[in-house]
Amino acid sequence: MKLLITAGNTQVRLDAVRCLTNIFTGRTGASIAREAVARGHTVTLLTSHPETAPELPSLAYATFEELRDLMAKHVPAVDVLIHSAAVSDYLCAGVYAPQQADAFDATTLRWLSPQLLDRAAAKIQSDEPELWLRMVRAPKLVDLVRSEWGFGGLLVKFKLEVGRSDEELLALAERSRQHSQADLMVANTLEGAAQWAYLGPVGEGYERVARGELARRLLDEIEKRFSRESSLREY
Repeated sequence: MKLLITAGNTQVRLDAVRCLTNIFTGRTGASIAREAVARGHTVTLLTSHPETAPELPSLAYATFEELRDLMAKHVPAVDVLIHSAAVSDYLCAGVYAPQQADAFDATTLRWLSPQLLDRAAAKIQSDEPELWLRMVRAPKLVDLVRSEWGFGGLLVKFKLEVGRSDEELLALAERSRQHSQADLMVANTLEGAAQWAYLGPVGEGYERVARGELARRLLDEIEKRFSRESSLREY
């Protein structure tokens, strides 16, 4: 099989030296890529942290836009997309400073509707008492895979939640999988991410997999589905 694996975090640039990002390092995607290569598959790894798999060839990205462009280029040429990257949900649409220093009244918890001054720059100055970021919703890259990039292969989506029960996590995961037309979902919570993840649908539901077994079990299921679909195409 030809696999495309995304891994790591994306940066949202505020200026040339500052960004917003998240805590994820891409180690999960790197471990899956390592397992796939060991099984003889052809792997293209897109990662923001190539140091997590220095023995594997990879294409590095930093920003949301860089990952989007790499995915758009490589998705049509593969059989399987494993989208484990932790992609930014919001993009920066402006950096502003309130004209009034007392724009927020901490006593009444009310904004005083100040005039906002544009402070976007190659390097935003640090002399303002406060700065406001305008954040707008980013497109979900996983939702572009089928609709815009025309991908017809196997799609694996990842979902992480915080403070959810197993029942809540699985319900959210399955709705999210169906929404993105993904074949498989890997879901976990931040609290349990180091120990386990759910993989599914497998059989009649989701299977709880030990973290150290995730790459192996995921590849097992992908290979099984790919072999079955290849057999159907032959007929």
